[in-house]
Amino acid sequence: MLKALLDNTTTDRADQARHAYNAAFEELGLSWHWDAATYVRLQAGSRDAVRTYLETEQSHLLRAYEADFLVEAIEAARARCHASMASNRAGMAPCASWSGSALAPAGGRNTQNSAPAQRYAPTALQT
Repeated sequence: MLKALLDNTTTDRADQARHAYNAAFEELGLSWHWDAATYVRLQAGSRDAVRTYLETEQSHLLRAYEADFLVEAIEAARARCHASMASNRAGMAPCASWSGSALAPAGGRNTQNSAPAQRYAPTALQT
């Protein structure tokens, strides 16, 4: 029973870390998604996982950007998302991108001249 509990705790931590990476990718405007199998394959949880993924799955980015720059940007975003998730205990919501949904203005005002909300994402990291 204790082994099962420890296995579930380890799985939950791995899922939280994987979700933090996926939220970081979304925050940076990268169209990447790590499923559980990809996360395990990359032995994620170390800085080398992101570098390995860049070199094997997204090598075209390395023609324009330094690997260290991309790894640092992703790891910084992952740390922010993980901390936000831990403090809110709300899964991926704190780092979710709202770019796909324009907020309706309050009070039924005329919205003909309203532009959709801009998405914050560094264009340099778009894939």
